[in-house]
Amino acid sequence: MSGAFNTGNVTPFPHGRTAVQTLFDRQELMRIMDLYGRMVSAGHWRDYAIDMGKDAAVFSAFRRSAERPEYRIEKRPSLRNRQGMWALIGEAGAVLKRGAELGPILAPVERKLMKLVEE
Repeated sequence: MSGAFNTGNVTPFPHGRTAVQTLFDRQELMRIMDLYGRMVSAGHWRDYAIDMGKDAAVFSAFRRSAERPEYRIEKRPSLRNRQGMWALIGEAGAVLKRGAELGPILAPVERKLMKLVEE
């Protein structure tokens, strides 16, 4: 019996600790994407990027694709017991807000959205 499959070489599933990835859970991502959608509707944001690494999960929102993100929303679980695991970082890289919960971190962006909608 010849063919493309060789059943004699089975690669076992890796055991032990593997690198843990930091992720946004479903509710967090829905909250962030809801804000992103409203900013797109207001004509302010046009693109986004999500990076989920070992130490942090980062959502970046862009006014234009070819520039630095206007805002980055970072989740760093290692800072949970110190400064809070959430951070809102501005275009220049400065931390604008830090805390333990996502809602207050998104508040400055939501206030900006209200000003955009009023104009």
